[in-house]
Amino acid sequence: MSPKYKALLISAALTFSPACLAQNAPTEAPAAVEALDPVKAAPAAIKDVDPALWVVRDEDTTIYLFGTVHILKPNLSWFDEGVKQAFEGSDRLVLEMVEPTAAESQALFGKLAIDKSGKTLRSKMSDADRAIYETAMTKTGLPAEALDPFDPWAAAVTLSVISMQKQGFDINSGAEKQLTAAANAAKKPIGGVETMEFQLGVFDSMPESEQIRFLVETAKVVESSSNMMDKMVELWGTPDPDGLGRLMNEGLTSRALYDALLTRRNANWAKWIKAEMDKPGTTFMAVGAGHLAGPTSVQNLLPAYGLSAVRVAY
Repeated sequence: MSPKYKALLISAALTFSPACLAQNAPTEAPAAVEALDPVKAAPAAIKDVDPALWVVRDEDTTIYLFGTVHILKPNLSWFDEGVKQAFEGSDRLVLEMVEPTAAESQALFGKLAIDKSGKTLRSKMSDADRAIYETAMTKTGLPAEALDPFDPWAAAVTLSVISMQKQGFDINSGAEKQLTAAANAAKKPIGGVETMEFQLGVFDSMPESEQIRFLVETAKVVESSSNMMDKMVELWGTPDPDGLGRLMNEGLTSRALYDALLTRRNANWAKWIKAEMDKPGTTFMAVGAGHLAGPTSVQNLLPAYGLSAVRVAY
């Protein structure tokens, strides 16, 4: 996979919730249950990880900044120690977005991710690109035509999510799912700084040629995407935010793409944090870890507002 599109795929996992795509992905099993091996592997041992946590404070306001990964393997223990203490001491949870209902999600997906021109996904590809894509679909266990109604960007992220799910990653184990469940149980208010429509629009606004390239490069590594995610999660949990930033930004030479995925959104959130510091209380803000890594991270933009984020030692 070219570095540019590798970075884009990593960016998707770190900065964009794939839950809406998973809800719309084909659900038919690729093989009959009877054909599956009845012998199940022993569950993986629980691994304790300690993702980075930052805090912004003044005399009456505290905002914790926690970087998430939207899709994880279920054997990681991260919601404990300093992270849990900060969460439990907060008045509310703020996420990138509050996930809409399934019906609302599907309506948005249909609005932005489904091609309205009548052209099928595969008809937009060259013969060589189509062959690569159809091979990846076969490896994933999906019919070649399964994603034909989708725009290329939506097919790329959907194919990636399905592939990672088959390799042990689970959206329901993602950090946002666990934080949302804990907030609901504790009756904490939950807010968002973006909407699903905005997030889908970031991808939908890419030129079609770039979307197709993204899809084809994703298809080339459909079987090895787990290795990329494993490395990313390792850096997240070590924690090594600098290493995570380097991995994420490796080869992302398109300034327009970098700014769309990261810089402009991070700048919006830094401005939001500045406004929130005028309100007393404690907030636990959890956003994709990619936004808290790299040269234009939220933390690096806060000094422009006279604020600083300090790493929490735990």
